[in-house]
Amino acid sequence: MRPNGGPELAALRSFIASLALYDAIVAVTGRATGLALKWPNDVLLNGGKVAGILLESAGDGPLSIGIGVNLLNVPEAVEDGAVRPVSLLSETGAQVTPEEFLDALAPTFARYEAQFITYGFKPIRTAWLARAARLGEVITARTGTTEHTGTFETVDETGALILRTSQGQQIISAGEVFF
Repeated sequence: MRPNGGPELAALRSFIASLALYDAIVAVTGRATGLALKWPNDVLLNGGKVAGILLESAGDGPLSIGIGVNLLNVPEAVEDGAVRPVSLLSETGAQVTPEEFLDALAPTFARYEAQFITYGFKPIRTAWLARAARLGEVITARTGTTEHTGTFETVDETGALILRTSQGQQIISAGEVFF
């Protein structure tokens, strides 16, 4: 896609994609129990990673959104400390083809994208926070070689993670979260 607004607004598509994934999973499984969104780009099911999002862009150029969903199986190799992978089949019993999942995901993404274009990030942020994993709990965020541990307070209007730590409020615009 070629979104307007530069890289900062393009990065917010991760929130749109995660909301669309959440709704698509509900549509194909008939349940929302156990689903949560992990900042900045994962979908959790029963505490395990069922889907992930990757955004790629060259500045103001086209934006590519990669979405991986464990429909039937899980990856064999997982990074140390990573959330355990799960699949829709193993956690819900739903056997869904990639085409069926895409049929549920595409219109949901389009709906959230239209909402974002019309109303901005605020309603997307509100919806995302309502589904956020570990909101109000202690988490650890890694940014390169730096670790910040604190209470996950919110996500701000730029999509940055806000942690309350012993050193005060930390604003983390990019990184990885660990529980």
